Amino acid sequence: MPANCPTGPDVFPMPPLKLFIVEDSALILESLRAALEELAPVVVVGSAADETSAVRWLLEPANAWDLAIVDVFLKSGSGLGVLASSARANVRGKKVVFTNYATRDVRERCQALGADRVFDKSSELDDLIDYCARLADRDAGARSAPPA
Repeated sequence: MPANCPTGPDVFPMPPLKLFIVEDSALILESLRAALEELAPVVVVGSAADETSAVRWLLEPANAWDLAIVDVFLKSGSGLGVLASSARANVRGKKVVFTNYATRDVRERCQALGADRVFDKSSELDDLIDYCARLADRDAGARSAPPA
């Protein structure tokens, strides 16, 4: 390789993982956005506080996202409805649930509706951040390859 040919991670920087967050609490949404964008290679590309808005956004082909983070209880509708609609439409992208109600029954129901993981808001924020970082690292090669 020629000596003047640049190499290394700065040549093709890793694009961040694109997140869509479904959360009805503005305070939790902003806190989650700040924590994730500071601690993992992610960018929040959109959010919704209710089921209808979330489904509309997630199913829109022009919206690019890699991971949806969904709360179970919303202003109207529910995160379970978001998961069910996403499963019926066979949308691409990972979906995780971030809830205060991560009981065994809720976890099983969410996973049956297509959630890849379920995280408890009260005790698993670090696990969610680690999951996002691992997902970004795993997908980086596919998303950051230079154009052919």
